[in-house]
Amino acid sequence: MSRFFKLIMISSVGLNAFFTALWTSYDIRYRLFRLLEFSEMFFVSICTSELAMKIYVDPTEYWKDGYNMLDVVIFIIMFLPYVFRKFLGKQFTYLHITDGIQSLRILKLISYSRGIRTMITAVGQTVYTVASVLLLLFLLMYIFGVLGFCLFGSQDTGDYDNWGNLAVAFFTLFSLATVDGWTDLQKELDNRSLALSRAFTIVFILLASFIFLNMFVGVMIMHTEDSIKKFERELMLERKTTIMEQKQVILQRQQEEVSRLMHMQKNADCKSFSELVENFKKTLRHTDPMVLDDFGTSLPFIDIYFSTLDYQDMTIHKLQELYYEIAHVLGLMLEDLPQKPQPLENVDEK
Repeated sequence: MSRFFKLIMISSVGLNAFFTALWTSYDIRYRLFRLLEFSEMFFVSICTSELAMKIYVDPTEYWKDGYNMLDVVIFIIMFLPYVFRKFLGKQFTYLHITDGIQSLRILKLISYSRGIRTMITAVGQTVYTVASVLLLLFLLMYIFGVLGFCLFGSQDTGDYDNWGNLAVAFFTLFSLATVDGWTDLQKELDNRSLALSRAFTIVFILLASFIFLNMFVGVMIMHTEDSIKKFERELMLERKTTIMEQKQVILQRQQEEVSRLMHMQKNADCKSFSELVENFKKTLRHTDPMVLDDFGTSLPFIDIYFSTLDYQDMTIHKLQELYYEIAHVLGLMLEDLPQKPQPLENVDEK
């Protein structure tokens, strides 16, 4: 899928979301009715063309991708208001629901964003673990719901509005688990002087909010980190693959240029090898990418490299001084050695 096509679809979805936000205002809808109607027709035509092209390019594999099936569902939802107004009339009872679910159109961005798909994958991997945590939380709420009904659900002396039956008790416990308005609930129990109410509330909040909900968040974070690391590894692998492809293209082009220049040299177009090299240099492009992986270009490396060069210079200087001293000592030793006696023949000649 080309980047240009992705850019068109992302822009179309974003523009449609913007016009949908304007559509929620009755005043703007009345004044910009023609513009909103044109934008709706434009978006529907874009989505229809997208679906037709994708099915035409790969009619069998298209239906095996879950995100493509999501696009099909959104495409069907897109036409529901037109179908209902056509066959059931504008006074249809649930017509406003079909208009409301048009907000699902923005989910088409999922197909064009790898980051969003990575997060959805992370959420999908946590289904079984999260289900276990939620099951434990449900069991805890069931136990405390029955206990709360027995302790505080009396119609005469208890808080019947919040603990009168198991369904209401579950809703009250959910408020306690989220620590939302728990002080008001506890105040109702304190006003009726119900025994063990504070201990009941504190124990449930500690178990539900501080343990189970934090456990739920921890599971989500762990799986999200794993998915992000996997996503980064895939990006790195794709980057290396792209670099290798670019290198192969450059090498192939340069080999072709060398072969062509060698052929030209055989035809006596070049008088010398240096001229052949100069002609080859002219074929190189400044836009050719360079692979800098594992290449020492960081500032710490340069600093260490310069320090190493300084140490090498100092070592060479010390070795030179040592060499001069050794030569001087050897010269002195040669001067102190006794000279050999001259032969008698040389003395007679003198």
